[in-house]
Amino acid sequence: MKITYPSIDKLLSRVNSRYSLSVLAAKRAHEIQAGAPLALKHYKSDKAVGKALEEIAAGKVTIDPEHREDIG
Repeated sequence: MKITYPSIDKLLSRVNSRYSLSVLAAKRAHEIQAGAPLALKHYKSDKAVGKALEEIAAGKVTIDPEHREDIG
């Protein structure tokens, strides 16, 4: 599967690594699937991951550098 929109270049301009992008997109997609409010009015994608990527590209979803999750 190939992602054509939004472009990987645009997405990586919003986050500092592919790993951060994948984690952010996955977390936001889970929120969307759980019924969280959507950040955009219109989406090209019907799927939660696509919507999450569109929100990241639009700058509506970002990484909070102060947030840390406890592991373990």
